[in-house]
Amino acid sequence: MLRKKTGRTTRATVTAEAPRKGVDRRSFLRGSGLAIGGLAAIGAVGGRVQKAEAAGETFQIGDITQVRTVCTHCSVGCTVEAEVQNGVWTGQEPGWDSPFNMGAHCAKGASVREHAHGERRLKYPMELVNGEWQRRSWDEAIEAVGNKMLEIREESGPDSVYWLGSAKHNNEQAYLFRKFAAYWGTNNVDHQARICHSTTVAGVANTWGYGAMTNSYNDIHNSQLIFIIGGNPTEAHPVSMLHVLKAKEENNAPLIVCDPRFTRTAAHADEYVRLRPGTDVALIWGILWHIFENGWEDEEFIRTRVWGMDQIREEVANWTPEETERVTGVPGPQLERVARLMSEHKPGTVIWCMGGTQHTNGNNNTRAYCVLQLALGNMGAAGGGTNIFRGHDNVQGATDLGVLSHTLPGYYGLSTGAWSHWSRVWEEDQAWLTSQFGSQELMESTGIPVSRWIDGVLEDPENMDQPANVRAMVFWGHAPNSQTRLPDMRRAMDELDLLVVIDPFPTVTAVLQEREEGVWLLPASTQFETRGSATASNRSIQWRDRVVEPLFESLPDHIIMAKFATKFGFADRIFRNISMEGPDEPNIEDITREFNRGMWTVGYTGQSPERIKAHMANQASFDRTTLRAVGGEVDGDYYGMPWPCWGTAEMRHPGTPNLYDMSHPVSEGGLTFRARFGVERDGENLLAEGVYSKNSDIRDGYPEFTMQMLMDLGWDGELTAEERATIERVAGSGDIGGVNWKTDLSGGIQRVAIAHECAPFGNAKARTVVWTFPDPVPLHREPLYTPRRDLVADYPTYEDRQFYRLPTLYASIQRTDFSTDYPITLTSGRLVEYEGGGDETRSNPWLAELQQDMFVEMNPRDANDTGVGEGDWVWVEGPEGGRVRVKALITERVAPGVAFMPFHFGGWFQGEDLRSKYPTGADPYVLGESCNTAQTYGYDSVTQMQETKATLCKITAA
Repeated sequence: MLRKKTGRTTRATVTAEAPRKGVDRRSFLRGSGLAIGGLAAIGAVGGRVQKAEAAGETFQIGDITQVRTVCTHCSVGCTVEAEVQNGVWTGQEPGWDSPFNMGAHCAKGASVREHAHGERRLKYPMELVNGEWQRRSWDEAIEAVGNKMLEIREESGPDSVYWLGSAKHNNEQAYLFRKFAAYWGTNNVDHQARICHSTTVAGVANTWGYGAMTNSYNDIHNSQLIFIIGGNPTEAHPVSMLHVLKAKEENNAPLIVCDPRFTRTAAHADEYVRLRPGTDVALIWGILWHIFENGWEDEEFIRTRVWGMDQIREEVANWTPEETERVTGVPGPQLERVARLMSEHKPGTVIWCMGGTQHTNGNNNTRAYCVLQLALGNMGAAGGGTNIFRGHDNVQGATDLGVLSHTLPGYYGLSTGAWSHWSRVWEEDQAWLTSQFGSQELMESTGIPVSRWIDGVLEDPENMDQPANVRAMVFWGHAPNSQTRLPDMRRAMDELDLLVVIDPFPTVTAVLQEREEGVWLLPASTQFETRGSATASNRSIQWRDRVVEPLFESLPDHIIMAKFATKFGFADRIFRNISMEGPDEPNIEDITREFNRGMWTVGYTGQSPERIKAHMANQASFDRTTLRAVGGEVDGDYYGMPWPCWGTAEMRHPGTPNLYDMSHPVSEGGLTFRARFGVERDGENLLAEGVYSKNSDIRDGYPEFTMQMLMDLGWDGELTAEERATIERVAGSGDIGGVNWKTDLSGGIQRVAIAHECAPFGNAKARTVVWTFPDPVPLHREPLYTPRRDLVADYPTYEDRQFYRLPTLYASIQRTDFSTDYPITLTSGRLVEYEGGGDETRSNPWLAELQQDMFVEMNPRDANDTGVGEGDWVWVEGPEGGRVRVKALITERVAPGVAFMPFHFGGWFQGEDLRSKYPTGADPYVLGESCNTAQTYGYDSVTQMQETKATLCKITAA
């Protein structure tokens, strides 16, 4: 077990020796063992990082090749300048020219070189035989695993194999993975976004059209107020705080932080609001009560661009200061101060993360945040918007590319029309594709989400909307300890016929199960050993060049997919328009161009590989606030061409930096709200009222563009002959007028609309009422495991229901009072040192040294009542029986009755150290209990997002 150094002796020795040796800075760092670059090195030696001269993505300095790549941790998208000698990654610098990190790194980013060269990685394929890990070749692994999958498919159908993808795939691999699942014949495919921001995507997309961050980290420079709820960017996205603090200091912008826990972010706040976990809607409505009561809302913005606010007013009227305090614990005068600040400092931005999303009513939370911004008129403005900080480096891209159980790439859904569109893109026979599925009904129905794969294994098949249980599980770049209900997960793993891990690290999967056989560990390469694009949280797309060749016997993910496609007999079909580099490697740029041909909905069509690479090579050209290039090769483009980047690459649309900003022409990145929900509702107009994007030839609201609309406007004559011919081919024997901006493979409809400065997706009002959701107006509902039994009758949860193929429990759990035996509310979150399930970062010695013990934060009152002291071992037990043995950290960061645990640890299970079960040499340096062992059942009513922020526990001395 790695132990902390004292630091003092080491540091004194290094700094004392350096002057006598007369070495340069780089030799000094390498000689001292501190050549990890960035802030970690600065902290160690008290020096500063000097700027590395960059001339492009890959360039030579003496015998050093410098390769520009992107950090593989959070979603900020920081540039890393990797230094390679003789094929070995020997050093790194932060990207000084990157408009995102501007020469900064957090501890994780500063140590990514160790990720690629990590000694704890999987080095070759392994099979569990009689309880022992045995080495295998790739050919043996593909043959054995493939044969077992085909056997399961033959016996139980394609849905019995679950393909769990990854936010760590690049865009090309994510797209290929979703396409691969379609060719296998299942929608039982998903990735981490389900359990981090699926409620964001559902809530935001159903409010104004697109389910993504509307502005950018850099645009926060323009904010006159920053409101953060359920997010801790100081630890979760450290470099993003540079942008937040710039606005706070330069604009004198108040920073309001709402969180049950006093975090490092809250320490910067002008106003810290401590709310009871699980009461976000009540808090937002309590703020809006003051805004409406005092007439501080933006009435003109609401009149012209918002639908349904009157229904919101009716609900908000119930949330008087007294009722809000009763439910949230926040005093009325404090919320009045917050409301006043928000009304007096515009534009303000609202930021949230998983503290707001991971709830049984998470979709209500995210919609309430949106409604707050609509009421204040803060949408579609520089400095405003909803800045939703995503977690993993490419979780935004993997979501956009469709690694989800309910949609195809580009959020096209699963309807017959959606499959027809992608069949045309793939030049595939749709009848053959349908035949790969168990039935057309299954082909067009949502699959089981990753949050519920456990129940896909354990549930009685009579209660499921698919023919058989899940029998094989593929964890492809996913940490199982990031999910709740780990005791149930262990049972599910043991029930499977086949369990496969494809990852650079063995993950907790390798040791959580109690099997003797039927488990495979296949070593994937890191993103530094391949190339491809990744989408940052602000929708900008960046390109990673390969830093080093794949290490050990690892293979890049797209090569592994190709090997399985060959084994399953559809390689010639899935790669018909993708060239191969050698026998097994699909060309990455060809994959980019293929999704460019299909993803018209969200504008992933204009960012060709050549354009993305040009942006990486010309980072210094981009303004650090607007993200727009000033002169040079990429003049006028926004950095990374944030989607939507309309039309084809030849159109050279610059990208859209701030969604729904009508102050710019659409051709220069402006946009309206999307006409996604029809043109009227209950006789009321859903289109914008007399407002439009700059220079628009239609000076009012309008629906989405179709060929029929072009003909009605007399603009169809502006289509080229080639564009018209493509539209006719798409229409086939149907009505040509029905071809729309999303299905026109020529891009002509988009091009003509934008030539008239109109948004291809229309010009509508945002809606505050989502009539298709369980709660059309967002409502507060008490958590399933609530300590406030006095509130259950007033704010009950949902009735049990069936969706995503499975029964889902709500009221049947909440009816039981667990609060007497389990009196403490349990929540979870991130640490700055680690990321996700932690397998990668806890295997990095530089990071592992920083935090070696899993812990629970307890308020001093609870600790004294329990008889627990600082650093004591305690048991944290949930009402479903899962318990963890961790150390107590006594702090007032949490309120009495609330406990906090980080979710990055693994390798222990209910007090048992499982280190001996890892393959030799592949165990992380730091192990610990997974907090999700004590977490409980609970899923969002729209997306099946797991509940991790408001359950119950009891804490006792161990």
